[in-house]
Amino acid sequence: MEAFLISLASVTIAEIGDRTQLLSLALAAHYRKPWTIIAAIFVATIVNHAIAGFLGAWFGSLLTPKVLDLLVGISMLAMALWVLHADTLKEDKEVSNRSAFLATLVTFFIAEIGDKTQIATMALAAAYPNLLAVVAGTTAAMLIANTPAVFLGDALSGKLPIRKMNFVASIIFALLGIFFIYRALSS
Repeated sequence: MEAFLISLASVTIAEIGDRTQLLSLALAAHYRKPWTIIAAIFVATIVNHAIAGFLGAWFGSLLTPKVLDLLVGISMLAMALWVLHADTLKEDKEVSNRSAFLATLVTFFIAEIGDKTQIATMALAAAYPNLLAVVAGTTAAMLIANTPAVFLGDALSGKLPIRKMNFVASIIFALLGIFFIYRALSS
């Protein structure tokens, strides 16, 4: 349960103001098919985070728990710094009108590659032996963070205090990083 809850909380926080959340806003404003977009986000996230989780679990199996906690702690501190840099969505990106599902699936999957939520998924899968709980937690978090963005569309996209939300997310990641480093050094 800890793996699920930490994964859920970490990725929900990381996703606030993220480029994929901004992408959700743009896709919703463009297609006006929220359930189709949410379904595509779900599928793209499951595939992306399952791959990241398998890589993280494999990498984690090569390390001792102490070293693993230390690396996860350091990665959380790095993410604390990373979220201070707000993502932006470029206006010149044009999306195909052929299929809201396919366009969302492809763009969302690609946007997640190398994203902080994917890296968090890898780190969490390395830290926790229950890969299913980690991927379920990170996928649920992506839906929690992006579903409101889809339904709000572009109505609130320019009015959200992204900098303040990123600052709070940074503090939470720093606390998680300190927790894992403390756990590594105290064992």
